[in-house]
Amino acid sequence: MPHARFSGPEAVAARETKFAFWASMGDLLALVMRSGAPQLRLRIGVALVLVFVGKLSGVIAPVMLGDAINTLSPAAQGGVAIGVSFLTLAISFAALRLVAACAPYARDAIFTRVSQSTMAKAAVESFGHALSLSLDFHQTKQTGTLSRVIDRGARSTDFLIRSLIFSLGPTFVELILAMVVMTVRLDWVFALTAFGTLVLYSVVTFRITDWRLSHRRDLNEAENRAAGLSNDALINYETLKAFGAEDRLVDAYGGAMADYVDASSKANSSLNLLNGAQSVILNVGLAAMTVMAGYEVSGGHLRIGDITTAIFLLSGLYAPLGMLGFQYREIRQGLIDMEQMVSLKTIQPDIMDAVGAQPLPPASGKGAAIAFDDVSFRHDARSSGLLGVSFEAQPGQTIALVGPSGAGKTTAVRLAMRLLDPQEGRVLIDGVDMRQVRQAELRRAVALVPQDVALFNDTLYANIGFARPNATTEEVRAAAAAAELGPFIDGLPNGMATKVGERGLKLSGGERQRVGIARALLANPRLLILDEATSALDGPTEAAIQETLRKVKAGRTTLVIAHRLSTIVDADQIVVLRRGRIVEKGTHAELLAKTGEYAALWRRQTRES
Repeated sequence: MPHARFSGPEAVAARETKFAFWASMGDLLALVMRSGAPQLRLRIGVALVLVFVGKLSGVIAPVMLGDAINTLSPAAQGGVAIGVSFLTLAISFAALRLVAACAPYARDAIFTRVSQSTMAKAAVESFGHALSLSLDFHQTKQTGTLSRVIDRGARSTDFLIRSLIFSLGPTFVELILAMVVMTVRLDWVFALTAFGTLVLYSVVTFRITDWRLSHRRDLNEAENRAAGLSNDALINYETLKAFGAEDRLVDAYGGAMADYVDASSKANSSLNLLNGAQSVILNVGLAAMTVMAGYEVSGGHLRIGDITTAIFLLSGLYAPLGMLGFQYREIRQGLIDMEQMVSLKTIQPDIMDAVGAQPLPPASGKGAAIAFDDVSFRHDARSSGLLGVSFEAQPGQTIALVGPSGAGKTTAVRLAMRLLDPQEGRVLIDGVDMRQVRQAELRRAVALVPQDVALFNDTLYANIGFARPNATTEEVRAAAAAAELGPFIDGLPNGMATKVGERGLKLSGGERQRVGIARALLANPRLLILDEATSALDGPTEAAIQETLRKVKAGRTTLVIAHRLSTIVDADQIVVLRRGRIVEKGTHAELLAKTGEYAALWRRQTRES
């Protein structure tokens, strides 16, 4: 079943993704409500109350200061008399300023648990959904891009909550309260002047910020190019040194850094223009407000303290606007990041548990019965996959798939693990169609040793024990010994606690394969799949592993993909594939007697040996 293709953030930015603001806010609210934070509704309610109280205190405080100044009266000696009213109002002013300053801290202390829980919930949901997606998705994804989408999408939730709900939203509330106070205490002209100043400030900020986006994008691209060159050179230093290309790479890196310097200069110049324009608008507005208040005082319509009230009210509105350009740009990017994360979660996996999926029948202790019943599967990117393939393995039998590259062997393995579903026909395990079995149970019943074993950047013990986390230390060591890893582990300074490096790169190819075999043996599966599991081993080790595999085949069914036919001569059935079709089936002796495709492959490999 086809599914939506996933595009990385770079592609989204390149085509200027259009996002629906209110739909994104709905997604964010839904995420907050299922964040699982303790006392969620109480924390939200208290945080919103603190936001309103803080902003209201910030608006009333300048009024108190203005009234305090208005209570001052000349003293007999030519000074100023300070009365109880002044002291009361001045203390009230300081107290309200303190409340306005401390309310955000109290709000953050109460709400941080919610925002962090929301971020964690977003990350866990996206990560879990990505892991649930089908093989086709993971074969076409860019791992770095996908991890950035999850990380940036999760982090964007915290930024959007703080910026929209606790910064820009309260600033809008504060603007309304300030305009009401100006209209009641001063004059509607003051409110109109403040509103006009802020509107002009916002429009200029948004326009210049939109213009700056191209400069910022050029800066990011230049930085990415320089980082990419540096990373490639450091990772592939052996190739670099082998061809004496140090100077060439340094020159390329220097050119990338020169582009970065040019882009950085343009970005900084445009930023300075933005900051300069903002400063001009705000200071002109403040000057206009001050002059207007002065004229009103001189005309007897206002008192001197009202000038202070007007200046402090406007200055209080200016304070949160200093980061408006940055927040506008980051909110836009945050909405895009969150939308990418939400879009990721709309992709449905191809392989899903059927409604009413059933558990596997109880294990017989002899292995699983596996049957391909007229199975066909065609890949999107290939002309063929499997066409009408039928074969059967009884419990405890070993069945081998051979054939040239592209014959369909790997496709058959993926169908046997239900990483793919057949487009026609059925794959059965113990008589049950795999599509009717719960995936979790099927995964426990099947184990794979791939040709290229990938390991986690962890210890040998953790990598072997990954197959069965509840296994005892003795069971893990026994699996390692069965895979001929015992002498190797005993010779390591840290033994089973040795770190294997990223993807196991600290180990040789043969050592990785033996770890993969140990991991599969520890899983104790009904069906053991060996995809060229000894291809990276030397002759003596391969012989020892083959002997081990012969022993561990007891009590389980084995499906083997082999290019070296000498490793499957004792298979109960050999299936020869070509271009997705079965051309021959039988035992080693039967196929040699037919003098067909298998016999030709055997003769060729024998001559090469």
